[in-house]
Amino acid sequence: MGLWKAITTNHVATQPGHADPRLEGRTYAIPFAAVWDGAVRLAAGGLRGWQMVHWDDQVGTIEAKVKGMILSLPADVVIRIRLDENAQTRVDLEARGTGKGGDLGANARRTQRFFRALDREVNADQHTILVTAKQATAA
Repeated sequence: MGLWKAITTNHVATQPGHADPRLEGRTYAIPFAAVWDGAVRLAAGGLRGWQMVHWDDQVGTIEAKVKGMILSLPADVVIRIRLDENAQTRVDLEARGTGKGGDLGANARRTQRFFRALDREVNADQHTILVTAKQATAA
């Protein structure tokens, strides 16, 4: 991340094929309910500094407030869990800093930590984390 972008950006959102591999989100070959339950546990305090404020399993949305660990850069996080066109469980995350100015990359790191924790929470491995075409060619 460039210095100017770190100073001015305070919003990240995952999407398949994102230029930053930390922001590609996840597609799991794991049932929706297992991924949903794991994400709820993490957002409800399973991750330090996270506090779940709203969830709706019918829509597949979890909203949380996150307090920064070091610089105390807070953020509002929305996690979206749904079934994709192949009936696989897709998880995307959007984090927006609530302070003024940039987040110095905190939201990208926060996103990466969430997905690493979710992988552990749902016992995901190389057979259950489905990679995008971009990820496969980079490997």
